Amino acid sequence: MVIYIIWAVVIILVLWLVGAFNGLVRARNRVKEAWSDINVQLRRRHDLIPNLVETVKGYVAHEAGVLEAVTKARTEAVSAGSMAQKGQAENMLSGALGKLFALAEAYPTLKANENFAKLQDELTDTEDKIQAARRFYNTNVMDFNTKLEVFPTNMIASSLGFTREELFQLGSADEAVLPKVSF
Repeated sequence: MVIYIIWAVVIILVLWLVGAFNGLVRARNRVKEAWSDINVQLRRRHDLIPNLVETVKGYVAHEAGVLEAVTKARTEAVSAGSMAQKGQAENMLSGALGKLFALAEAYPTLKANENFAKLQDELTDTEDKIQAARRFYNTNVMDFNTKLEVFPTNMIASSLGFTREELFQLGSADEAVLPKVSF
């Protein structure tokens, strides 16, 4: 009789361990999928920017500093490595794009240009998709990190090689405010 109880406890423990491991793997894979979604949108954003800069270049030749800032910020965003670097670089890129769009307000012919309007709309749509992907990613990271911290999963998570994931932040609240440009 005692042997049956011991076997039942062992079987329940093994089933729990398998279930906990599989839950952690599923959560980690959702985090990876969500990060992939962010990368797709960031790549789309990075691909739109050279077209936008070329469209603007002909109208605002004497505003080369703004165009150079956008190009430099894009280059840094594309080459950013860590999550923190990527967030900071993307925040700088958002600021540079804000200056570019503010500059466009001063040039009615540029603002009326069909290519510029289309690129601006696509970039705005991409920005919305980045925000949605970031929220989705951060939700999955929070769920995964919570699984790593709650009892009893926390007792096995680190021994099975699971580590916390970073949230994707676009800088501090002060950095996220777009600069105001007036002419």
